[in-house]
Amino acid sequence: MSAPKLLVFASPSGGGKTSIIKALLERHPEFQFSVSATTRAMRPGETDGSDYCYLTRERFEELISAGDLVEHEQLYGNYYGTLKSETDRALNAGASMVFDIDVRGGLAIKAMYGARAVLMFIAPPSIEVLEERLRGRGTEDEATVRRRMERTAMEMEMGKQFDFTVVNDDLAKAIDDVDALIMKQLSQ
Repeated sequence: MSAPKLLVFASPSGGGKTSIIKALLERHPEFQFSVSATTRAMRPGETDGSDYCYLTRERFEELISAGDLVEHEQLYGNYYGTLKSETDRALNAGASMVFDIDVRGGLAIKAMYGARAVLMFIAPPSIEVLEERLRGRGTEDEATVRRRMERTAMEMEMGKQFDFTVVNDDLAKAIDDVDALIMKQLSQ
């Protein structure tokens, strides 16, 4: 295999990227997962340091000022970002790292790391299916669902700049397709 890669995944909320990433990490325990930092509240079942690094707004803003984030964005009233220390940890260990982030964050990583970053956009089969998935999760109120849906057109457009797009209309097939694309990238 070649040098380690930064395997960056993005999609609109409800696109299925987290499910695909979980399956990919089960298949490839040698991959490391980048735990993003956020100021949002922890959801039921989440664990600090595993799902996210939960930070106060003040601490997050300190990291921004210090230049300690590879990328960051404010979404839905909360900050999200990737700690530079996370990326350095994987690259220094010679391991490929998987990122579950926003489209803008993915493009920022590509701008910083070039060919070492492989961007995978996970697209829904349709906007209607995406909205159905979001509502089916039951984790957001109506206003949040509407905000996430309003953002979808921008995310779909920016996703066109990614290296690969996989349509998640069948989860098992999407997982296999993503796995094949990544293995091809890692063998080059």
